[in-house]
Amino acid sequence: MAISRKRSALLGCLLAITSLSMAQSATNNEIDFISDTQQPMAVEKVKLRPNHNIKATSLLLADMLRQKPLAIYMLGDVVGVGSSNLKWRAMDRFLASCRKNNISVHALLGNHDVMWSRRKGELNFQHRFPDNVDVGYVSIIDSIAIVMLNSNFRKLSAVEIDKQQRWYTAMLQRLNGNDSIRTIIVSCHHAPYTNSRIVGSSLPVRRYFVPAFIQTAKCKLFITGHAHAFEHFKYSGKDFLVIGGGGGLHQPLDTSAKSLPDIACTYKPMFHYLSVQRTGDRLLISSHFLKPDFSGVDKGYSFELSL
Repeated sequence: MAISRKRSALLGCLLAITSLSMAQSATNNEIDFISDTQQPMAVEKVKLRPNHNIKATSLLLADMLRQKPLAIYMLGDVVGVGSSNLKWRAMDRFLASCRKNNISVHALLGNHDVMWSRRKGELNFQHRFPDNVDVGYVSIIDSIAIVMLNSNFRKLSAVEIDKQQRWYTAMLQRLNGNDSIRTIIVSCHHAPYTNSRIVGSSLPVRRYFVPAFIQTAKCKLFITGHAHAFEHFKYSGKDFLVIGGGGGLHQPLDTSAKSLPDIACTYKPMFHYLSVQRTGDRLLISSHFLKPDFSGVDKGYSFELSL
């Protein structure tokens, strides 16, 4: 599928904006990712134990603000119920602080963001994140292209799924051939691989998003949430991270012999976010975790990728 001149021009504009952002914030080229910052719902507490979850989210968000990253990417379930204006109040204060500190914030839709009413949830979401496109969009910063996808397949029509799939594969092809792009990160809400005993792996994400990611040379990292845990998987030489520790109720993991091989099997913080930094031809990926006594946030699990 050919990409239109309008979309090509938009890609060029994004690259220009990226260069400007780099010049203004050269002291810190960190990019932060967080997922599942939603407030716990009463029905969830029937199965899962709360642990000052709203406080945990506020501490993680405050720590990201202190780091003053180039940008923050929120990978779905931003609030408990997206159609409820009340649920957005705390997040609105955080977004206002980001704007005040010239930190751009981008987000994609999770299942909680479209819960009860897709239309109202999307309207509330679009008001906070105007660059969001329900069937996929790309954000480019520091020569890194972050492809943001909608994995709420139960809410999408067959036409919307096909439209997103065509856009996604065409965009990966174009980004892969663009010399200004050093690497590509693909993100959606639902995890293609997880050992969560509550939500499980998403077969539609494996079907629609993983093959093109695997086949595209510049695609190095696939980051998702939905499963409220930290997990690191490697398939076909590519890295898949689950970072659903933004404040939702912690989910138990399958640790039996049938579980998926988790590289981070000994690193299981309850609350956390992720940072990505490019240094030359390498990406440094670090998980920042909230200490169990809530006394602060520290850097934990980390690894590097060669571009």
